[in-house]
Amino acid sequence: MGILDLFLQTSSSVSLWGALVVLLLIYLVSTFSFNTQENRKDPPGPKPLPLLGNLLQLDLGRPYNTLLEFSKKGFVDAFLVHKKNLEESGITTSHFHNENLLKSVENLFVAGTETIAATMRWALLLMAKYPKIQDQVQEELSRVIGSRQVQVEDRKNLPFTNAVIHETQRLANVAPLGLPHKTTQDVTFQGHFIKKGTTVYPLLTSVLYDESEWERPHSFYPAHFLDKDGKFVKRDAFMPFSAGRRVCLGESLARMELFLFFTTLLQHFRFSPPPGVSADELDLTPRVGFTLNPSPHKLCAVSHMQPSNHPNHLIQLIKPVRVTALIAIALESQFGLGTHSLAEEKCYHM
Repeated sequence: MGILDLFLQTSSSVSLWGALVVLLLIYLVSTFSFNTQENRKDPPGPKPLPLLGNLLQLDLGRPYNTLLEFSKKGFVDAFLVHKKNLEESGITTSHFHNENLLKSVENLFVAGTETIAATMRWALLLMAKYPKIQDQVQEELSRVIGSRQVQVEDRKNLPFTNAVIHETQRLANVAPLGLPHKTTQDVTFQGHFIKKGTTVYPLLTSVLYDESEWERPHSFYPAHFLDKDGKFVKRDAFMPFSAGRRVCLGESLARMELFLFFTTLLQHFRFSPPPGVSADELDLTPRVGFTLNPSPHKLCAVSHMQPSNHPNHLIQLIKPVRVTALIAIALESQFGLGTHSLAEEKCYHM
């Protein structure tokens, strides 16, 4: 447990507001109502609740004998089981205590929320700007998946879609600096001496846009991740999650989320600029913040699948800056929840 010990020791608190947002999202998704209002005028997605309740409270007081049964169910249970084992061994000064558990869960949730939301905004904007690439994605989805629900296992059979997602992550470069690290010993790197304990920020941009690694480093070019036969290929210079032993802990979860959200949305909607705006006019200039997000813009999402409970072809203008809206659209599309509420002709700013 050495790596986990170090992670818990160095884990710092992130924005409480960010934690509240993501935990509220989880609560809303898990309690998503099957009943929707026919004349709803708001953008898609659950409406905010007046009270947050005790969303940040974990069930830390449940009997330990029940934990053994669920010890392989997730991070919280594994943490509590290990905490119990340490206490039974007489070790009471470890990093396995309730405060660290709360902060760790908060960090794990929030760290992936902003980056996933930003990447999804870039993905939809790029689909609207490059309609021919969007056509290829939707043709592959239609041919391989059809109208059934997308599964994570489908990724290996969707090479072009997978390449588009990877190229979006590369070009979007939502976390250009990565997270700070400290050197564990004196090191000389490219002629520069770096003393032990020095804080180092990895400049991921230098790799993601490296002209010696990418054919078109500053363009959206999914072929970066395809071979001559159209099969997906991994690239060593693709490292939006950083690299090494301190690589992003949520990488596998983020890959799964991006794949499922992106494919589900593209399976059911076609994204385009709003009326009066051409694809060439869509601006790819990032807005600098905690992450690199697209500049404010508008997009249209046109439903191109015919749900059995709604025969009409609907036009939906969505607001992808809202994570809840993105999740809600994916849920409504995948599971047919409240499809009739998607009829809306008002344009929303991103």
